[in-house]
Amino acid sequence: MDFLTLFLLYLCSVLAVAALLCLISGRQESFLTRSVTRASQVLALLIPSQLQRVAQRALHRLFHTRSCLFVVLHVALQAAVFGEYTWEVFVYCWELQFHLLLLLLPYLLLAGNLGCLLLCSRANPGTVTKSNAASLAKVYAYDGVLFQRGLVCPTCTLEKPARSKHCSVCRTCVHRFDHHCVWVNNCIGAGNAGLFLLYLLSLTATAGAVAAVSAALLVHVLLLSSALHGTYLDAQGQEQPVGIPLLVQHLFLTFPRIVFMLGFVILLILVLGGYCSFSLYLALTNQTTNEWCKSRRFGGSQPHDRPLVYRNIYSKGIWRNLKEIFNPPTTLERKKKT
Repeated sequence: MDFLTLFLLYLCSVLAVAALLCLISGRQESFLTRSVTRASQVLALLIPSQLQRVAQRALHRLFHTRSCLFVVLHVALQAAVFGEYTWEVFVYCWELQFHLLLLLLPYLLLAGNLGCLLLCSRANPGTVTKSNAASLAKVYAYDGVLFQRGLVCPTCTLEKPARSKHCSVCRTCVHRFDHHCVWVNNCIGAGNAGLFLLYLLSLTATAGAVAAVSAALLVHVLLLSSALHGTYLDAQGQEQPVGIPLLVQHLFLTFPRIVFMLGFVILLILVLGGYCSFSLYLALTNQTTNEWCKSRRFGGSQPHDRPLVYRNIYSKGIWRNLKEIFNPPTTLERKKKT
């Protein structure tokens, strides 16, 4: 019982620290920056300079250059989860005569997710080049707050279309830039935003299906056993009915790998569910992550001599906004409408 309590406390502390970091980074970015800077200064006194240079080069190569490392890690985690699901969960559920379609559902969702991952990573996100910069500049209007007309990218030396941004990882400007995703090793822009949304939804659904089948197996095992109606002697020697904590501990001791996998997948569902909700919100309001982050600078009070207020001019209603994610507008379509 002590192990289960410590594990739950550890899990709660990790989630609390993650939520606190998100809160601080959203409201007090300067405080977070100062904290990271001070921590780096302290570590610089303890770590040899040669090791610091090696670490800096490794971190730069990992996060500031295109690398397949996170894609490999992504596939390896999925392989580990589905290896355990196939080796134990599927076999036990088959012996307990679970419906075949229910057991195959995670595999079908996995195939769809891997397909979306492949297409999203190989798709052109909307690279701005000399040949298409002029036409892309006519797709979206400049709002005068986040996107100004006439700005030139100092790296690409091209006039930046509205809603575009230069990606330092891909070293190119991307039309309707959202963010650079290391898990697909590609930028997310006008050309693959719909695929990325499907990738997120299918990944969340895959994790949900694995968790549902695994949880159904554990519940079924408990119902078949006499553990639900069992009793135990407490410290005073009194007979007490078995509660949920003891049942969880019993399952952990009986099926340790399945329970551990289920806990990992549930935590993954919480993270992916939150990110999916945020991505759906952006899609339904016709915003990008880049625009949402920049718009927060104009959310507070502004000086009276310069009332710079952000207003989303790109939203066209929920249905048209969602349609635009999967069928981005072109100059030709815009001219037909006008």
